[in-house]
Amino acid sequence: MARVDRSDVERVAALARLELGAAEAQEMVRHLEAVLDYVETLRDVDTEGVEATSHVIPLETPFRADRADTRIEPERAVAGAPSRDGFAFVVPKVLEEDEA
Repeated sequence: MARVDRSDVERVAALARLELGAAEAQEMVRHLEAVLDYVETLRDVDTEGVEATSHVIPLETPFRADRADTRIEPERAVAGAPSRDGFAFVVPKVLEEDEA
C-alpha cells in the first residue's frame, strides 16, 4: 500500500495554492515516496552513543541585548501592502471550512 497517493498530493497542492497537472501530481507522488524510503533507511542507522547535535561544526550563539527598538509607524508598515484595511494587512483566507 502506498504511503502517499495522488489525493494526498492534490490536497497539499490545493492548501499551498499550487496548480499541478496530472503528470506533475504523479511525479510528486514518486518523489515523496522516495523521500519516505530514505527516511526509512535512516531509521536503520545505529546512533547508539552518538551525541545529539544541531550542527556538524560547533557554532557560537550570537547574543544581542533584549531591548525594544524604535517603532515603525503603522501607515509606513502597511504602505507597500497589496491589500489593506486601515492599518491591517488583508490576506486570503486559507483555513478549511468544516464540512457539515
